Amino acid sequence: MTRLADGRLRYGGDYNPEQWPEDVWPRDVELMREAGVTTVTVGVFSWSRIEPRPGERDLGWLDRVLDLLHDGGIEVFLATPTASPPPWLGHRYPETLPVDFDGHRLSYGSRNQFCPSSPVYREHALALVDDLAARYGDHPALALWHVGNELGQVCHCDVTAEHFRTWLRARHGSLDALNAAWHTAAWSQRYGEWDEVVPPRRAPYLINPGQRLDFARFCSDALLEHFTAERDVLRRHTPHVPVTTNFMGLDAPLDYWALAREEDVVSHDWYPDPADPTAHVVSALGFDLMRSLKDGPWLLMEQATSAVSWRRRNPPKPAGQLRAQSVQAVARGADAVCFFQWRASAGGAEKFHSGMVPHAGPDSRVFREVVALGADLVALAPVAGTDVTASVAVVLDWESWWAARLDAHPSADFDVLRRVRDFYEPLFDAGVAVDFAHPEADLTRYRLVVAPNLYLVRDPVPLMSYVEGGGTLVMGFFSGVVDEHDRVRLGGYPAPFRELLGLRVEEMAPLGPDEVVRCASASLGGFTADSWCDDLRAEGAEVVASLVDGGVPVVLRNRFGTGTAWYVGTRPSPEGTRALLDRVLAEAGVDPVLAVPRGVEAVRRGEVLFLVNHGVADVRVDVPGAHDDLLSGAVVSGSLTLGRFGVAALVQRSR
Repeated sequence: MTRLADGRLRYGGDYNPEQWPEDVWPRDVELMREAGVTTVTVGVFSWSRIEPRPGERDLGWLDRVLDLLHDGGIEVFLATPTASPPPWLGHRYPETLPVDFDGHRLSYGSRNQFCPSSPVYREHALALVDDLAARYGDHPALALWHVGNELGQVCHCDVTAEHFRTWLRARHGSLDALNAAWHTAAWSQRYGEWDEVVPPRRAPYLINPGQRLDFARFCSDALLEHFTAERDVLRRHTPHVPVTTNFMGLDAPLDYWALAREEDVVSHDWYPDPADPTAHVVSALGFDLMRSLKDGPWLLMEQATSAVSWRRRNPPKPAGQLRAQSVQAVARGADAVCFFQWRASAGGAEKFHSGMVPHAGPDSRVFREVVALGADLVALAPVAGTDVTASVAVVLDWESWWAARLDAHPSADFDVLRRVRDFYEPLFDAGVAVDFAHPEADLTRYRLVVAPNLYLVRDPVPLMSYVEGGGTLVMGFFSGVVDEHDRVRLGGYPAPFRELLGLRVEEMAPLGPDEVVRCASASLGGFTADSWCDDLRAEGAEVVASLVDGGVPVVLRNRFGTGTAWYVGTRPSPEGTRALLDRVLAEAGVDPVLAVPRGVEAVRRGEVLFLVNHGVADVRVDVPGAHDDLLSGAVVSGSLTLGRFGVAALVQRSR
């Protein structure tokens, strides 16, 4: 399939002309041209406008919109509007509406009100997709198909139950195998007939974890099936047009690795909180993940120009933050910078969500920043299609994430994403480029692999082979605990990695909410830790750090083959984790992109060194050599000063 790659960065946002009188449309195109907009997404929530009654088609307005945009030099990401069915579908076919965990059938009147397993919904959705593809497949404005919107729907209805049973038959083959996988001998849960098996639903107490894990897998596969059904219709008509669907931030409704394999380009919706001074770190984490899913450029499909409308309090972005966050995305691999939405809505549930054209109109700070960003992206065109090269990988597996969130674990406070951030943030501060990787991927190109948590492990061999062949691995606690069915691996934790790590955990010991322990280390210095402390003993591993009280090891280092494996059996303070990773990076031979002050981000994409100041004060950054700044046009020699939300894109001058 064709990727979007033509030597430029795309710029734009969701355009919803159906919300506005037609005489506004030409002015929209004028303003888009003024802002440097190249691309808009059209049709995401337009099903009821396109199909006002079952089987009818009202497409004349969409013809005029696409023609108008094309005449204005603006290309279109055309959406299949299947994420938000019209009221008539739910009214006439209530079986298409989702049922929640408590058995309540949800109503229409919002969005996302469909059951992914419903054949009636699928029939109507694919008929609409087929008509759109047939009508617009050759339209010169069409650049990409955008399937649905933020897939994540879950349903517990009887139709879903039958679909779930079909999926389980394919996965397990027999009821005996299912009973073994779910360990139904516990609590008298053995199934004797397939019809007895249902999705997880409200029950008196804890629900079988194997059932819940398989249901999470099933829901992911059902959404993937929904996506591929639409994609296949589109490809039948337009095999030359790439297809995407927008991922929904750092969430776990479906396996992004699996879905990314089925789309042509990854796209991402991201809304950092302007009130969070560390939001840029999580943004970088998400951007690195998106780039890693298909090992290349991705699209920032949605972000906000200023305030959103769905937090408890929705402050606007301060001046300059829009630019800093957008350049950050480009630095970490984005080949498109887009917003939700072009023109802020006058009504509806998202009327207070900001737009590229705010309620105040084009004579506003936000629109002036939008225009300036358009010019910046033209200047940054040389990075389009280029890569970010990383020598460190962070392992993230959705199945293990789902399993780690289940009930009745040593600590209900355990959070996989928090653990990922615990390790990612010091790497970010150190200016080290990071990829994300599946635990069963080929990791040989990385000098260092960090596994913050791998609670569930299918096959330990890839990680073990990586270390045995000379790699360096850092693994966090609560790893290697269960197999793919969420059954405990017996013999002492982490059973599949005991030889690799040279240790044995006898008991997992979560700490109290305010409990802090002191740790001592000759090489790392003293540090504190919280949340967790494994009761473990070394079996060949070198003890690098131990508890001051009791001497229990908390950080261990083990030679395995020609490589090194580290284990962290507690949650060190940020300073402790930073000291540990500084040593590991040095031993693994990993160098930073550039040594920068805290709050400044340094990323190299292709030949361009990006610097972004996310802090509130001016910062001086030392940059050896002479560089041209693509954004300011200035020559930078030796150092530069970045103001609040200041950015630079430096290309080294040839001698």
